[in-house]
Amino acid sequence: MSVLTPIRPDPAAPGSGGGQARANGWFRRLRSSDTSLVVMPVIIVAVAVVLYIYDTTSEKDFSTASALQRSKLQEQFVAHLTITLWASLLVVVIAVPLGIVLTRDRYRRYSGGVLAVANSGQAMPAYGLVVIFAAWLGTGMRTVILALAFFALLPVLRNTMVGLSQVGAPVIEAGRGMGMSRGQVLRRIELPLAVPVILAGVRTALVLTVGMAALAFLIGGGGLGETINSGLKLSRNQVVVTGATLVALLALSVDWVAAVAERVLRPRGI
Repeated sequence: MSVLTPIRPDPAAPGSGGGQARANGWFRRLRSSDTSLVVMPVIIVAVAVVLYIYDTTSEKDFSTASALQRSKLQEQFVAHLTITLWASLLVVVIAVPLGIVLTRDRYRRYSGGVLAVANSGQAMPAYGLVVIFAAWLGTGMRTVILALAFFALLPVLRNTMVGLSQVGAPVIEAGRGMGMSRGQVLRRIELPLAVPVILAGVRTALVLTVGMAALAFLIGGGGLGETINSGLKLSRNQVVVTGATLVALLALSVDWVAAVAERVLRPRGI
């Protein structure tokens, strides 16, 4: 696999048809992917239709109808998605640069301690982690986002370090021999080769965050956990099933979007 390619005209340059070429390239890469990228949207839509039929045809008492108001569910869904996206963005902003730093020779000796701290986020019970952050920073959505970011930090951090560490020394030395600086080697060789592993960690963190966000209601963060909790308190199975299914649909949707992004952003030839 060659990491140094000949200089070619910029496909995005005016008059080169770069936009159409890029779109066709993405389409070909998605079309050549495994069938899960095609099957998963069908499953998501089918489950959503079944849930809609179940909710619209089932008889509801006053408590159930109040808990399943459409406006309330929409508000909780948006809050759940907001928590997930902001927490995941914070994880990427922190974990990827930190992983890069910890793979440099000067700072490699600190990697064990940093990984131990990141690992403590998942070793700790989720309920306890949220409560500890609430006692430290107060309640609300901001605290939930920080707690979930700490919880999901490990997969992205570890995958970034593993992806960069797997780049062979001969490849790096070849780049250095061509006159590249350390920064150029990182940007043009190491990071592109590590992208698939890093994206796999980001995908894992996204799914973990969606599930953990169901606990946001414990400290006033909102989310679909409120519906699930209401159903449990009222002993209404329909409310519990609706809330849990919406969380599952959101997790499946986020995972599918992440899988598509992983396919599209994967460098060619890897």
